[in-house]
Amino acid sequence: MADYKNIYFIGIGGIGMSAIARYYNKKGYKVSGYDKTPSELTAALESEGIAVHYEDNVDFVPKDVEGTLVVYTPAIPHDMGELVYVNEHGYRVIKRSRTLGEIAKGQACLAVSGTHGKTTTSTLLAHIFQSSGEGCSAFLGGISKNYDTNLLTSANPVIVAEADEFDRSFLQLFPQIAVITSMDADHLDIYGDRKHIVEAFKAFAGQTSGYIIKKYGLEIGKEDTKAQILTYSYDNPDADFHASNISKDECGYFTFDLCYTGKVLGGCKVGVPGWVNVENAVAASAIALTYGIAPEKVREALASFQGVKRRFDIHVNTPECSYIDDYAHHPKEISSAISSMREIFSGRKLTAIFQPHLYTRTRDFADEFAQALSAVDKLILLDIYPAREEPIEGVDSSIIFDKVTCPDKVLLKKEELMDYLAQEPVDTLITFGAGNIDRFIEPITAMLKKRIEK
Repeated sequence: MADYKNIYFIGIGGIGMSAIARYYNKKGYKVSGYDKTPSELTAALESEGIAVHYEDNVDFVPKDVEGTLVVYTPAIPHDMGELVYVNEHGYRVIKRSRTLGEIAKGQACLAVSGTHGKTTTSTLLAHIFQSSGEGCSAFLGGISKNYDTNLLTSANPVIVAEADEFDRSFLQLFPQIAVITSMDADHLDIYGDRKHIVEAFKAFAGQTSGYIIKKYGLEIGKEDTKAQILTYSYDNPDADFHASNISKDECGYFTFDLCYTGKVLGGCKVGVPGWVNVENAVAASAIALTYGIAPEKVREALASFQGVKRRFDIHVNTPECSYIDDYAHHPKEISSAISSMREIFSGRKLTAIFQPHLYTRTRDFADEFAQALSAVDKLILLDIYPAREEPIEGVDSSIIFDKVTCPDKVLLKKEELMDYLAQEPVDTLITFGAGNIDRFIEPITAMLKKRIEK
């Protein structure tokens, strides 16, 4: 990297891209880039001295070809003007995943992979390292609420990385220790079927040198990796790492004993509510303990963890009204979040707002989405957020809506949402989705708080 002066990012506002942009900015490179629309992330990058523009215009690309590295996200269309320009004019152009792989070389890489659960688990793992005094650099798929960033840096040569299976990105990493949280069918536009997803995870396991810590029951075997295989679970006593003696307080916060390799770390408490976060805590603790972090430091870090923005993120919580936002965009994630909501807010009416993400995912999992969403009392279903995709004929939110069986449901355009909510009684509310539904978090929160004050 010493040969480059400029690092130019095409798609700089993505959560993974922005972390790498911040990293190079801290290292003293001149960092700039393009994104389609302004956001909180791009505003934060600009406040840190990174130039960001929002039009596809090659005039913004640094003209020093030899001194410029171009990093792009595969979410960018291949015919995007700036991407075509740099490919045609001799720039070195690499994907985000390759960049992360190059950064990780020569350091101890602790990777968290899985079709869901990886962002909270990797953020919690990074917090354990920071809180313990060990320190790490971390490239996270969400904004840590403890540190208000998706990037941590440290002189300690340890990298915590969220290993993303999209576009087989995680095959650019060669971890010392890796967790695999799940291998559910997802990204079928890339993989075609679950068989090929499993094959990719097995290849990832084969690139891990020290330990694979897989969720109990996942089909990763000794034939797939030279690493030692350990297992974790929420509460299965047959797993190498699991929780026992689990109890929940009236606000949904869990206390438990962490059992591992014949030992017990008693009195653990996760600083965020929900049973799913106990499972995430077991996975993060498994890596930390296997690496060698002192058990009492792990326990302290779990208790002080504040969570990740948009991961079971509580914005309002009163007896009259509660509102949680969650990034969930896969049926399994939605089911887990609804299960946690039911456990925390037992007996209350649960309303969910869901914005489907991608036409292909909606098409491939319409039945599963409908089944998961049928577990709420009321569903408000929005139009599909297309992200990188063009429309597919016959695919819209109605193919989910028509199969949902909850007692009350309504199909809305996102422009109609706030007017609808203004007339809607709310007991417990959760917003789901990986698109731009996050733009509604602040207005919904303000509206509900104003309603409570009356």
